[in-house]
Amino acid sequence: MSCNGPIDAAILADYWLGALAGPEEESLEEHLLGCDYCGARLLEVITLAEGVQRLAREGCLRMVVSDVFLQRAAEDGLHVREYAPAPGGSVQCTVTEDDDLVIGRLAADVTGARRVDLCLCDERGVEQVRLQDIPVRAGSASVAWQESSPFMRAAPSMTLIARLVATDEAGTEQLLGEYTFRHTRSLPGPGSW
Repeated sequence: MSCNGPIDAAILADYWLGALAGPEEESLEEHLLGCDYCGARLLEVITLAEGVQRLAREGCLRMVVSDVFLQRAAEDGLHVREYAPAPGGSVQCTVTEDDDLVIGRLAADVTGARRVDLCLCDERGVEQVRLQDIPVRAGSASVAWQESSPFMRAAPSMTLIARLVATDEAGTEQLLGEYTFRHTRSLPGPGSW
């Protein structure tokens, strides 16, 4: 199979999600009807998206989620444990065997931010992980960060510092908020670290 004008995977994903405008969607559907190559690529995109969605709903991924995602999870009977320390504050937290999703609610004004990164730091404030250019909704008062529930269940008691950082076009960073999570291990046995 081959195609003279293969459709980009991102456009195929937008098509599958119903995010294309009418004329663009119609043109793509016409192409898919006559192109087995792009049809097979669409099936690959769908399979990948469904796998990521399953992992997200099982609480296995570290990612930023929407309030709609959390609402659907709760409606589907998933137990969502959420912690929301004030900017500059801290919170005691844990994850139990009954928790399907664990969420850090990070309040911050992201108005006008060109790019927002979520930085995860150790207890000394040394950055360990950076999620770059996270999705933020204009006018939203907070970011919902999902941490991997299986990872946190296995983690030892520890302190984790989350920072939201805005980056402008020149690469200059501005701290939007810092939040400290003091995790207590709830399951017996040695930690995975």
